[in-house]
Amino acid sequence: MEGTGAVAQSELIADLETPSGKRKDDENFPVGSWLIRRELRPHVHAFYRFAREADDIADNPGLAAEDKVRRLARMGAILDGASGDDSPSALAMRQSLKETGITAQHCHDVLRAFTMDATKLRYRDWDDLMGYCRYSATPVGRQVLDLHGESRDTWTWSDPLCDALQVLNHLQDCAEDYRALDRVYLPERDLAACGSKVADLAGRSTTPGLRRVIDRLLDGTDALIDKARTLPRAVQSTGLRRETAVIVTLAERLARRLRQGDPLAMRVKLTRGDFAASLLWGLWRGRRWGQG
Repeated sequence: MEGTGAVAQSELIADLETPSGKRKDDENFPVGSWLIRRELRPHVHAFYRFAREADDIADNPGLAAEDKVRRLARMGAILDGASGDDSPSALAMRQSLKETGITAQHCHDVLRAFTMDATKLRYRDWDDLMGYCRYSATPVGRQVLDLHGESRDTWTWSDPLCDALQVLNHLQDCAEDYRALDRVYLPERDLAACGSKVADLAGRSTTPGLRRVIDRLLDGTDALIDKARTLPRAVQSTGLRRETAVIVTLAERLARRLRQGDPLAMRVKLTRGDFAASLLWGLWRGRRWGQG
C-alpha cells in the first residue's frame, strides 16, 4: 500500500498543471513589460503564470469538470500554505505574495473564475457576464495596481478596462470556445433578441443575427473602454501610467478590428502595426497625462 501511495503522489505532482504552451508573449496586451519597474516584473510574471496554469486546467477538453475543480482547489490550497510541489506556479505565487505582502485574494478570485469555467457553460445577460469578469478579469488589474502601491481608487477605472479586455478575448475565441468546450460567453438574452442561437457558432462565418450580437457586445465594451481612459491619468507610477495608456489604445484597436472582422471565419487579432502604433500613441498619452 505504501508503494501505491508513492506512485499516486508522483502522478499528482506530474499532472496537476496541464500547460497549453501559451506564454505572456502570446497575449493581446503587455504583461509586466519593460515599461514598469524592473523589481516588480517578476511578481507580475508570477501572477500571470499562476493564472495561465489555472486557465489551462479550466480549458483542458480532456479533463472532466470535477477533475478541473479538484485541481483548481489544490492550487488554492498550495497558495495558502499546503505542503507539496505539484503546482509550481502556486508555489511561486505564494513566495511572491510573501515577498510583496500583497493579499492572496486576487489569486483566489481568478481561481473562482476558472472554477466557474469548469462548471458554467452559458450566461444569461450582460450583468451575468460582468459577474464572471469580476473574478476572471478585474483581479489582474487590481494585482498590478496593488504591487505598485497605487490607491485602490484606481480600481474604478481599472475594473472596466480589465472587463473590456476579457469581453474582447471572448469575442475573439467565441467559435473555438463553443466547438472545443461547449462554452458560450455570448449572453443568451442577446442571442435571442438578435435572432441568433448558440448553434450559429458552429458555422464558418457569422450569420446576420450573430453579427448583431457581436456588435451589441462591442457597444458594451466600447462603453467600458470609455470609462477606462481615465485610468492612466489616475496612476502615479510613471511606467505603469504609460503601460496602461498603451493597453487602453490596444483595446480600442482590437474593438475596431472585431467590428470589421468575422471571428468565425478567422481569429481576429492585432497586427504588428497595431502594437507599434499603440506603443507610440500610448507612450505619448502617458507622458502628456503625467504632465497634467
